[in-house]
Amino acid sequence: MTKIGYARCSTDKQDLTAQRQALCALGVSEDLIYTDHGLTGTNRARPGLDQALAAVREGDVLVVPKLDRLARSVPDARAIADQLEKTG
Repeated sequence: MTKIGYARCSTDKQDLTAQRQALCALGVSEDLIYTDHGLTGTNRARPGLDQALAAVREGDVLVVPKLDRLARSVPDARAIADQLEKTG
């Protein structure tokens, strides 16, 4: 099982450092942390999230520091969960 991390900041003025540190503390290797910076959660076109989801293989775990960094709505979270479920 590999842990794949994802972090996101909504504005260019925010910093990803605390989220990266939280992911590392949760056992995610620094080279397996994917990020989006300056993209709101309402924007579903998030390249870092797409990369993180593509990196997840069967048996892996997607780790986020807070659920609101992954999705901004229940339907969005459900769509991501469905995509992960297909991966196994």
